[in-house]
Amino acid sequence: MENIKTLGDLKKAGYRSKSIKDELRDNLIDNIKNGINTFEGIHGYENTVIPELERAILSRHNINLLGLRGQAKTRLARMMVDLLDEYIPVVEGSEINDDPLRPLSRYAKEIIEEKGDNTPISWLHRSERFAEKLATPDVTVADIIGDVDPIKAANLKLSYSDDRVIHYGMIPRANRCIFVINELPDLQARIQVALFNILQEGDIQIRGFKLRMPLDMQFVFTANPEDYTNRGSIVTPLKDRIGSQILTHYPNSIETARQITAQEARLDQSQSETVYVPDLAKDILEQISFEARESEYIDVKSGVSARMSITAYENLISTAERRALLNGDKITTVRLTDFLGVIPSITGKVELVYEGEQEGADYVANLLLEGAIKTLFPTYFPKIEKLQKQEEETPYDDLVSWFFNNDSFELLDDDNDQTYKSKLDSIKPLDSLIADYQPDIDQKDVYFEKEFILWGLVQFKKLSKYKFTEGTQFKDPYGSYINGL
Repeated sequence: MENIKTLGDLKKAGYRSKSIKDELRDNLIDNIKNGINTFEGIHGYENTVIPELERAILSRHNINLLGLRGQAKTRLARMMVDLLDEYIPVVEGSEINDDPLRPLSRYAKEIIEEKGDNTPISWLHRSERFAEKLATPDVTVADIIGDVDPIKAANLKLSYSDDRVIHYGMIPRANRCIFVINELPDLQARIQVALFNILQEGDIQIRGFKLRMPLDMQFVFTANPEDYTNRGSIVTPLKDRIGSQILTHYPNSIETARQITAQEARLDQSQSETVYVPDLAKDILEQISFEARESEYIDVKSGVSARMSITAYENLISTAERRALLNGDKITTVRLTDFLGVIPSITGKVELVYEGEQEGADYVANLLLEGAIKTLFPTYFPKIEKLQKQEEETPYDDLVSWFFNNDSFELLDDDNDQTYKSKLDSIKPLDSLIADYQPDIDQKDVYFEKEFILWGLVQFKKLSKYKFTEGTQFKDPYGSYINGL
């Protein structure tokens, strides 16, 4: 490649032009044959979205990725760049990445006619062959297709009837590239209409100029189903010209969600070294998102982005880190009370319905945390039935009795590790429950699970919990009433 600097050199090297869709197809075929994962780092789509996307690429289709926010639609589009050839030749100085063997622009045709095999060429890396536009209502045809440039006309002393006065928009300049339009329904209908011929025939119309320019492009569109009713829609003729529409989705399991969060969370090395996060804490964090997607207070059509879990995880780590810094602890473990620090990450990420707005974002966020604990509790400890006979014994009787015989139990948010552990150790029935039902637990996780038992019993009405300024108080729900009689 270093020795190929002119059109003549390119011809001698035996270079053959290839369309971008053929590049994607051929390189995908090689990856599949060699067992290479093209979409490395995308979790949960192995048996759903990725096979459909690969089929669309093999079919040389333009693609629409349809799904709610935070479903990796744009990331999938960006990763398609890895399927392009590493370098392609372009006519040097061309605005639209002209192929030296198949020139489209007037500039490229004239310079090749003038210089022939001495036409200089340059090489374009695949990383530069990606263009992206966020569709907003203020986007114009001039932005994406082009317009007449009066300054160019004046400088070159040309009339407006000369096609050399055209200033190309984003799409022609992305010739031989992957072009992504995000949130397609937000694009005004008249702008969508301007895409018809580009997708089908390659014709471009700019201010009366009809240019036959068969642009070589791979279009990828992204859209949110919510937009079809709230803000706009994709016009039917445009949908007809998009070869494949692929539905994306949220993770189907906590394990997949944990993989995504661990991969995407931006943590400082010192945070990772200072704060230990038990597996149960990671499960609770992901379960919050699952609870949100089923909550009656949250707009299901808007979706709950995977970014919520990522930012909540970052906040959870920072909450524990801040406590360690205040207390001078070099190492600490996440506590359940630390989850109150993730509420700001939740309230800004969910769209509430009317009932949710009435209750308030903080209330809904707390409800999601409590719902996550209630859902996961029976997978770790014996299930607590709603209705039980009065004389029937349960594994939690000793623990409930402990609270009945003690006024209350308080965990302060900023307790140092030694104080926190000694407080939980004072509740002896917790040790028995851990020994009986979680005998193989990692010693580092013991105190988190002790606190988890307390929160779980609150959700099943065996204990009561009160949040005050400095911490959380647990007590028997009826003891204080009986003592007051």
